[in-house]
Amino acid sequence: MLQYFEKQERIYPKRVWGRFRKLKWVAMIVTLGIYYLAPFIRWDRGPTAPDQAILIDLENVRAYWFWIEIWPHEVYYITGILILAAIGLFFVTSLFGRVWCGYFCPQTVWTDLFVWVERIFQGDRNARKKLREGPWTWDKVKKLTATHLVWLLIALCTGGAFVLYFNDAPTLMHDVITLDVSTTVLMFVLGLTFSTYLMAGFAREQVCTYMCPYARFQSAMFDKDTLVVGYDVERGEPRGKHKKGESWEGRGHCIDCSLCVQVCPMGIDIREGLQMECIACGLCVDACNGVMEKLELPPGLIRYDSENNIQCKSKASNQKFKFIRPRTIYYTAVMAVVGGIMLYALLNRSPLDITVIHDRNPLFVQLSGGEIRNGYLLKIQNKTQEHRTYELSVSGLDGAIVEVRAVKGIDSNNIYVPADSVGTYHIFVIADADPAEPRDITFTLEDEEVQDRYESKFITRRE
Repeated sequence: MLQYFEKQERIYPKRVWGRFRKLKWVAMIVTLGIYYLAPFIRWDRGPTAPDQAILIDLENVRAYWFWIEIWPHEVYYITGILILAAIGLFFVTSLFGRVWCGYFCPQTVWTDLFVWVERIFQGDRNARKKLREGPWTWDKVKKLTATHLVWLLIALCTGGAFVLYFNDAPTLMHDVITLDVSTTVLMFVLGLTFSTYLMAGFAREQVCTYMCPYARFQSAMFDKDTLVVGYDVERGEPRGKHKKGESWEGRGHCIDCSLCVQVCPMGIDIREGLQMECIACGLCVDACNGVMEKLELPPGLIRYDSENNIQCKSKASNQKFKFIRPRTIYYTAVMAVVGGIMLYALLNRSPLDITVIHDRNPLFVQLSGGEIRNGYLLKIQNKTQEHRTYELSVSGLDGAIVEVRAVKGIDSNNIYVPADSVGTYHIFVIADADPAEPRDITFTLEDEEVQDRYESKFITRRE
């Protein structure tokens, strides 16, 4: 049968040590620490609200982030955060290339962690490759079993940590220990466990190459001043093997050792130029610098640099890295506008919102005394952590009477709404009005501290 596609070759990244490998370890520890521990951070919001600092409370339809509480109708805050995250990613990419992919992307972080576990039980690159391609022995079974058991444990902790952001963390942990977990939570944990195990243990670089759209459009954010991992062709070519004591006259500094390829988690050869698969992790830089040190040559044959800088250095001229460029100015301006709008909205966020919905059937009722009565559904959002009592008034109608329907002990001067909740009341507005003309009216709800208004209509005839 004719083969149209080459079989995917498994990549066995070789261990390397250096500046960028250290940065990756720091990034991994910090990001995993935040992910696993953040649900346990407490934040006092009062007795009526959850004290988990970061929580998406699906049952009560709230989202909490430290001192910020987001209600369902305030989803535009989420939209703003997503816009800021996207533009921020574009901004960083235009300056430093794909550093997000190389250091902070969840796929990269968990894959790094899984490779580290794999290396502990199976050894470095050559040992892992030999073990996998060799015959099945008791030693192979033991090593692979230990590797996959630890992978599954990490994946289980990952899935469990994710659902903690949607439940009170200590309570859910107690439920897990006592085996009293709901089916919904259990299914989410198992699903996320499987996806983590699959993506970090098996898919790995294929996720970056074939599934992630970022690799496909990253070049649209690059220019000649963007920092990328590159190979200095002028210095490195022609490449070839080198023996100690031989002259470097007429040849490049690249000795074709292929260490840059062996340490690459994507399995690419950076000497072939910038490629879509490159995640800018810098491990090839560490590997090459280690070789240059042994050869007593200056580092930087493979390095983070911009295309303009490389060209300038090849011409023996100096040029500093440009932070301020047209595209970085555009991205900064967009982030400033979106961030300013969100900040303004947060600072001016009202702790009280009212919504008034006019009854549709009937639109109005004419009473025996000739007065006109309209019915309304009043919804009051008390966003504070205190129980509140409000006073309701109507302007735009002379002598209007407001009645609260069928709620004992509640009238227009004493409308009670519990803390952090929505109060719903059906009210009547009664007034002497010209039956030929609808009136514009304004509902005002207030207490000693806050006030909110809502404009509506008082109907006196059918349209």
